[in-house]
Amino acid sequence: MPRTPLNLTTLAARAGEEARPSGSVPLAEPIYQSTVYAFPDLEALERAMSGEEPNPFYYRNGTPNAGTLERALAALEGTGAALVAASGMAAISAALLGVLEAGDHVVADARVYGVSYALLAEELPRLGIHTTFVDACDPEAVEAAFRPETRVLHVESLTNPLMTVPDVPRLAELAHGRGAVLSVDNTFASPAVFRPAEHGADLVTHSVSKYLSGHSNAFGGVVCGREDLVAAARTRLTRLGGTMSAFDAWMTLQGLKTLGLRMRAHSGNAQAVADVLANHPRVRAVYHPGLSDHPQFHRAMELFPHGFGGMLSAEIEDAPAFVRALAGRIPLAPSLADVVTTLSWPWGTSHRALPEAERRRLGITPGLLRLSIGIEDIGDLLGELEEALEG
Repeated sequence: MPRTPLNLTTLAARAGEEARPSGSVPLAEPIYQSTVYAFPDLEALERAMSGEEPNPFYYRNGTPNAGTLERALAALEGTGAALVAASGMAAISAALLGVLEAGDHVVADARVYGVSYALLAEELPRLGIHTTFVDACDPEAVEAAFRPETRVLHVESLTNPLMTVPDVPRLAELAHGRGAVLSVDNTFASPAVFRPAEHGADLVTHSVSKYLSGHSNAFGGVVCGREDLVAAARTRLTRLGGTMSAFDAWMTLQGLKTLGLRMRAHSGNAQAVADVLANHPRVRAVYHPGLSDHPQFHRAMELFPHGFGGMLSAEIEDAPAFVRALAGRIPLAPSLADVVTTLSWPWGTSHRALPEAERRRLGITPGLLRLSIGIEDIGDLLGELEEALEG
């Protein structure tokens, strides 16, 4: 009889591993650090080089550890294939370049991550590829931005840092109706709380150094999606040399095993922090999809029924003093999604590449702080934040 499908927590712990032979074998996957592999004859080499047999042959083309991670991430995102890369930006670049060529056009959310914005606004035009930036939460504006040569619509499932929530199913309809590909950066959510492919996305990308690995000790990116699109991205990535290291792939897989458990803790803690900050007189604004005054609250509740992850942002009176008051307890760090809570300053880090006028237009001000809420005891965490606010 057919086996019952596994839930995400079980799948995260097991996905990607091959069926193990009988006898004594390692329970944890070894690290395959070899940069090249030997073959017994020309025929075996040709089968590997042609892709007829999935045997490794050269590090830049992929490693066994990368292959294990790719199978795991494809399973978690529910896509036909996945490709891991040296960084999140390498993944996004490969995904886009697998689709685009000179003369093509992109429609993108103006609120995308700052380096993604720079890629679209400064780097791709050098290749003859141009982008129109819009408010992705306004489907009419998105539709109006399409041109006959538009090939990609690129958005984030939860935007950095203001946590807006585009209508991914509606955007998928718009893109597909114009013959374009919908690309969704799912880094802020992770497949534990949102799976864009289930809502029509063709390409899904992540910075795996965030929630997928979860411990600030592995670096890389991933492209998940349709097999043909991932194959095209793989060709570009291999030629450009953006290979993920075997060690980073191995480390990411270790963190991935607890993704479901961690995301429940991140989501619950972030909701509690958002509720407290929203009612504090020193906090001017809180950006979190779980607050009833969030502009996409009802959409967020529909698309993210199991929580929103650990991210939120807040406008705090005298933000520098607040950061100083937390020194030694909550780190100020230009990244996110660790198991410990961290603070970030989007004005000077993630969105530094945007012109100042554009940052202000989007609502990214010098007083905005982004909080990546960890999995600590919520009582301890709230106590530290409230003490800093009172200080």
